[in-house]
Amino acid sequence: MPAGFALYCSYSSETMITATKFCTSLRPFHCLFLHSSYIHSFCSSQTLEESIKAAVEAKFYRHVPDLLIAVRESAQNPNPFSFLSTFSQTLRTQIVDEILQSFIPLRPRSRPEVAYSYLLSYILQSSNPLPLALAILQRTLRSGCVPIPQTHLLLSTAWLESRHQCQSVSSILLEMQSIGYRADCGTCNYLILSLCKVDQLKEAVKVLKGMGAAGCLPDLDSYDAVIGAMCELRRTANVVAMMKDMVAKFGLNPRQEMVLKVVAAMRANREIWGAVEMIEFLETEGIHVGFESYESVVEGCLECSEFVLAGKVVMGMTERGFIPYIRVRQKVIEGLATAGELELAHAVRKRFAELKT
Repeated sequence: MPAGFALYCSYSSETMITATKFCTSLRPFHCLFLHSSYIHSFCSSQTLEESIKAAVEAKFYRHVPDLLIAVRESAQNPNPFSFLSTFSQTLRTQIVDEILQSFIPLRPRSRPEVAYSYLLSYILQSSNPLPLALAILQRTLRSGCVPIPQTHLLLSTAWLESRHQCQSVSSILLEMQSIGYRADCGTCNYLILSLCKVDQLKEAVKVLKGMGAAGCLPDLDSYDAVIGAMCELRRTANVVAMMKDMVAKFGLNPRQEMVLKVVAAMRANREIWGAVEMIEFLETEGIHVGFESYESVVEGCLECSEFVLAGKVVMGMTERGFIPYIRVRQKVIEGLATAGELELAHAVRKRFAELKT
């Protein structure tokens, strides 16, 4: 073979390989260009709802979030998923499920946030919204997105309507399995919080207690929402029962913020003996009680002129390495002296001295 011809073949081969690599590198940009052209053609020639409908009919579900993002003024338009009302409930459920599944691999995970919001809002205001709305809510939360504030009211309304049809909490939650989903703590906790926000505390408690029958045990957030709402209403008897239930029945360790909130509610009701008993119960169950809760209990004792009780609580604090603030220490010793409890006052003063305070 002539040397010139061999050199030519070698050059041509290298050129073709280089060209192939170059074209391959351009492929993502080509796809991006086609995607942008696709979105632009929809938005320029159709309304937002028509664009979404066309994408759904073509099963181009992954384009839906970008269509919504592209049309910034869409918030002023009717819900772009309204066309789903023309489908049967079975077909509507199937389509929504396919949309939700297509969103899972999208990155960033928050990319479908607007789509989730519109979908959830539409379904919650349609007939028979549950359990499909709960499935959308679940996917929303698992994507790290936060539903819009109006969702609390819409979800609570839909839930109460279903409950008025004599459906139990567990039966409604178990219905999610019929469309391929399972109730989880995140979904139930958002429901509980929603009910608390619209003054449906009694129903929120029923949801909390009915979660287990649906295969979803309550967690700290479940109790946080309910106990927090009860504390605001100063329903301390119910609060104590809930605290004991979560600790003894489910083995949950309440957050220090929750314990402090409970103590504050009982202190406001001047139920300081009950607050001390609750602290003792938690300690007996091996639950660590923080300094702030102890300090609040002692201050409550002083407010109620329960100086002996205050002295005993202070002694318990020091055993755990907690030292009350100097103002509280002085008031406890003065109160014990005024009450004639000189022996206890001396013991408390001695304990402080031993701790070099």
